[in-house]
Amino acid sequence: MGLWIVVLTSVLGVLLVQGVPQISIEDCCKDGQNRGNDNQACSTLPLISESPTCRTVQEQCCVAVLEDNMCTTGITVAKEQGACDSLFSNTCETKTTKMCCDCCLLGKTGQEQGLPCDHSLSLGYQCGLVYRACCVDGVPDNQTAPAGQTELPNKDGTPDTGDNSVLSDECNGKCAHNCVSNDTCGCFKGYKLKPDGMNCEDINECLLGASNCRLGERCINTEGSFRCQREVSCGTGYELTDANNCKDIDECETNIHNCGRELECQNTQGSFRCLPKVKCGAGFIQDALGNCIDINECVSQTGPCQRGQLCINTVGSYTCQRNSVNCGRGYHLNDDGTRCVDIDECKGPEPVCAGHGCINTMGSYHCQCDNGYNFNSISRLCEDLNECRHFPGRLCAHKCDNTPGSYKCSCTTGFKLSRDNRNCDDLNECESNPCSQECANVYGSYQCYCRRGYQLSDTDGVTCEDIDECALPTGGHICSYRCHNTPGSFHCSCPVSGYTLAPNGRSCQDIDECVAGTHTCAENQSCFNVQGGFRCLSFDCPNNYRKVGETSSRLERSDPIRCIKSCQPNDVACILDDTHSVSHTFISLPTFREFTRPEEIVFLRTTVPAYGSYRLGSYDVKFTILEGNVDNAFDVIKRVENGLYVGVVRQVKLLTGPLTTILKLSMRNLTVQGDSGQNIINVFVFVSEFWF
Repeated sequence: MGLWIVVLTSVLGVLLVQGVPQISIEDCCKDGQNRGNDNQACSTLPLISESPTCRTVQEQCCVAVLEDNMCTTGITVAKEQGACDSLFSNTCETKTTKMCCDCCLLGKTGQEQGLPCDHSLSLGYQCGLVYRACCVDGVPDNQTAPAGQTELPNKDGTPDTGDNSVLSDECNGKCAHNCVSNDTCGCFKGYKLKPDGMNCEDINECLLGASNCRLGERCINTEGSFRCQREVSCGTGYELTDANNCKDIDECETNIHNCGRELECQNTQGSFRCLPKVKCGAGFIQDALGNCIDINECVSQTGPCQRGQLCINTVGSYTCQRNSVNCGRGYHLNDDGTRCVDIDECKGPEPVCAGHGCINTMGSYHCQCDNGYNFNSISRLCEDLNECRHFPGRLCAHKCDNTPGSYKCSCTTGFKLSRDNRNCDDLNECESNPCSQECANVYGSYQCYCRRGYQLSDTDGVTCEDIDECALPTGGHICSYRCHNTPGSFHCSCPVSGYTLAPNGRSCQDIDECVAGTHTCAENQSCFNVQGGFRCLSFDCPNNYRKVGETSSRLERSDPIRCIKSCQPNDVACILDDTHSVSHTFISLPTFREFTRPEEIVFLRTTVPAYGSYRLGSYDVKFTILEGNVDNAFDVIKRVENGLYVGVVRQVKLLTGPLTTILKLSMRNLTVQGDSGQNIINVFVFVSEFWF
């Protein structure tokens, strides 16, 4: 309550010194207090005076009573229940009640812990007052000074400030201030007895609300007493007196006004007025500079002329002139021509509301628009209400299209309007077969995909185009010979003759005409199969040589035909010839593959031990390509395998076909006798025919 007294005092102080007419402030405040006790709404109180001051005082006194009642309720709950949990709520009233309850509990707790009641806690002004009041209320009665006790002077004539001076012999000098009776001490006015029962401490009258400071003044505690200090400044036009009151400044007397020479100064409360010195006659008024200007009575007065007359302003006066009847808009003369009557626009030949309802009014009309239309008071027409713009996002799930008097909903691509004509359902585009092959419906759209061997067009995304497998970067490896594209697939083909397609559909298998019996070799010829065909071979041994073994009608790959030397007894030249035997070997090598490294194609295996000895000598074998090494595509190396000499013919370079080459190889078996130094050379010549 103390807080609202200070606030109310401040408001009254400001209002009273600003020139507002003084009325019975006490009656205004008493009315507000009575209505506050009746729990009426302070912001809507019935006014008992038109004065702004009274209206403000009435409302603030009402609010102060309500605030005080709520705070008192909170303090009562704190003292009776010792807890404030029952006041938990978000309403403004309960918050105020709970604040006072909590602050009172803090004051009681501080008193129980022996803390001084004027403990400097930053609790806020009103909370601090409640804290100190509950703290002081909890102090035992024998620690406070008796009511009405007067202040006693010290021996030197000044009030005692709490020193342990002995003032009475009845208490044996143990009382700091006053001995009330035997062994009972008391304190001077403005002090209270400490718990020790002897010493005294200052009473903070400001915290207890025991000061007599006026409205607009703030209480400041002093040792044993208090003083009042004005809280609100006097404001413009007032000055503070030595008695702490506000006094009006007479600007006219002190000559601090700004009135001109043609104006005279008149003092008012808190200000002054500049009044013209010259008085204007009837029909004139003075402006701010003191000049007299004409008053337009036809405008400033209400009805200066009688009905049916026109007011004409003149300098300093006016005249009335009879006027013919001139009806305004929405009216017309009656049949007698004496007065104006209302025109019923709704019954006119032209529909003024364009099909909407029409309601006639005096001098006008208004349209009762159908649903979906609004009346425009300026154009006086019913205009379409754009529901889509007026209620954005609330009418349609996707798109809203305004129509005259209504609206309609539509959906984006991939959706269709549901039965409620507002929401949108997913549209199954696949039902209309938009894709050339396969279709998969997705939410709000669809996706086309193709069967194996086709790919989706980059142009329209719905057409499936054939994949030319033969044109792909890997197309050259799909078929071993030739690739033929077909819609959605492909097939491989082989040369017209000599080959057939393998079961995997991609590779070409050579037809063995020798096995199939489709060759044309004579009876004295041997059939030799090559890639893509066959060869009819016949081989006769040279003179002085004879065949070893039988020759079949079909030669397998690398089957040799051997001829060994068979000289006549008297043929010295034959006997001296180094060549001991001749072997023919036929090999067919395909050329539709590349060689990434030298590849071994012929192995000449001997029975000669490596580094072996023969009687008193030793063996050695030399391998040589005699003829047919086209473009140096072949070479021959000698190596040891399993302790024996082996000659290996390698193809180190790719030969492009069709090409047939006869490769003549020689294997020389050198036998060296160490005792006589005689060299025995056995030469074996291998003739191999290669087809590429």
